Parts: sequence; structure tokens; C-alpha cells
Amino acid sequence: MENFDKLKEILVDVLGVKADDVKAESRFVEDLGADSLDLVELIMSFEDKFGVEISDEAAEKLVIVKDVLDFIEANSKK
Repeated sequence: MENFDKLKEILVDVLGVKADDVKAESRFVEDLGADSLDLVELIMSFEDKFGVEISDEAAEKLVIVKDVLDFIEANSKK
């Protein structure tokens, strides 16, 4: 759950959403209001915070918060 808290912190910071609005099944665009620029900023923040590299191809598959959590768990070097 530690990764989820870090992820939630990034989403609150970048998107200005309330922490309570961030759920594992929340969709970045539809539920959290991210636009294309926000998505790029989020990907860069995820890479910095978790020490992972997210390719453009992989980023396209990250639609909900849980997708990112699964990606981090599978690819984290920390």
C-alpha cells in the first residue's frame, strides 16, 4: 500500500484532485480529469519517484491507477 500512497500523492500534486477521489480503479482522464499534458507530467513523476522507465508504448496501457501500481511492482528496481 506504500506505493499507492506515493502514487496518490503525485496525483493530488499534479492534477489537484482530492486524495479521497483517488481509488485503485480511478481512470486518469475520465475520473481524475487529466489531459494529455498532465499524462506526460504524471509519467515523468512516476519514473522519478519509483525509479522505473516507462516507454511510450507502456504508458498508453496505463489507464487506471492500478495499472500504474502493477507496472511499478513488475518493473521497480527499488
